[in-house]
Amino acid sequence: MPATESGPHAPAPVPLLRPADGLPDVVADRAALDRTAESLAAGTGPLAVDAERASGFRYSQRAYLVQLRREGSGTALIDPTPMGGDLSPLAPALDGPEWVLHAASQDLPCLAEAGLRPARLFDTELAGRLAGVPRVGLGPLVENLLGLALEKGHGAADWSRRPLPEDWLVYAALDVEVLVELRNVLADLLERQGKLEWALEEFEAVRTAGPPAPRAEPWRRTSGIHKIRKPRPLALVKGLWEARDTLAAERDIAPGRVLPDAAIVEAAVAAPENPHALAALPVFRGRAQRRLTSYWFSAISAASRLPNEELPRPSPPNDGPPPVSRWADRDPDAAARLSAARAALAGIGERWTIPVENLLQPDLLRRLCWTPPEDGEVDAFLAAGGARSWQRTLLREPLEQALQSRATTT
Repeated sequence: MPATESGPHAPAPVPLLRPADGLPDVVADRAALDRTAESLAAGTGPLAVDAERASGFRYSQRAYLVQLRREGSGTALIDPTPMGGDLSPLAPALDGPEWVLHAASQDLPCLAEAGLRPARLFDTELAGRLAGVPRVGLGPLVENLLGLALEKGHGAADWSRRPLPEDWLVYAALDVEVLVELRNVLADLLERQGKLEWALEEFEAVRTAGPPAPRAEPWRRTSGIHKIRKPRPLALVKGLWEARDTLAAERDIAPGRVLPDAAIVEAAVAAPENPHALAALPVFRGRAQRRLTSYWFSAISAASRLPNEELPRPSPPNDGPPPVSRWADRDPDAAARLSAARAALAGIGERWTIPVENLLQPDLLRRLCWTPPEDGEVDAFLAAGGARSWQRTLLREPLEQALQSRATTT
């Protein structure tokens, strides 16, 4: 039975220390992959799926380990690297069953890159949010709903490392061992709350979302860039960021390990006039950076020679509403509409124990309140913005009423 008690008198969770069936050998060649496909095809019920990347260590977001588990076939740990990252021979066996993942949007891109795509999906993290569970990390969900304690600590590890340590593999195997049981408890909870159909709509939206659109100016996300306001130093940030990104991609190393953001900002502020001045800056004094001095200074020099008309704008382009802090001055009625809409969503979220951000994307809400549809078709506006049927049914009338709000005059 799931453990749902919490607080000082709740029973202590039972630690999961080893896989129930023992730690399986890592699948690392085509013959073993074919046998794994046969075993999974012969299994029954949903398929637990997880993937480990090397975020923070590698430039790519490819999977370095894929974990699968299904009733009747047990757990499989698969290393895509020796097979060129191609796990498509598994695809026919995995095409039928429902996939159970935690925070699926994080893993689906790297699984698709390996040739694996689900036909149906259940996301335990998203299910927990819709069910109103306060903490939706995998560990807290498993502890709260199953009374089990997962060993944590390797999720942010460098999974491109070879050979993989045994304790990492144990961690990886345990992550899929409990997923199907957790899925069943959450599905039952959602059914009792009258939200299961809503959740299924959300899962399908995640499954079919596809990769996110590339950012228009990704270099503007450089940490510390807020210190820089003028176009010329911003051009130096952009030039160094792009040079770093090129080198990081070539070497498959996380950009921050090639050159820290702080070093980019520092160089942009200092605007060194020659390679020696650049090499005198703290981060650029290091042995690894000294070998790249000419490379980095070339990017700085190119940015320094840009004509004024080619310099970046002080602020990023924006096709949406202005910052909410400016609404009261620029359009008081829009500010009143947003305030009323937020209050309506807060009430609905409290009534249904759903986080407000899961009721409607905050950006879509702002766009609706800043520029309401001229024809008054709120439902069509929400649909065009990607809102699901359950969200539109729940929110259409309250939002229509909120859009009638006007600023008070004194």
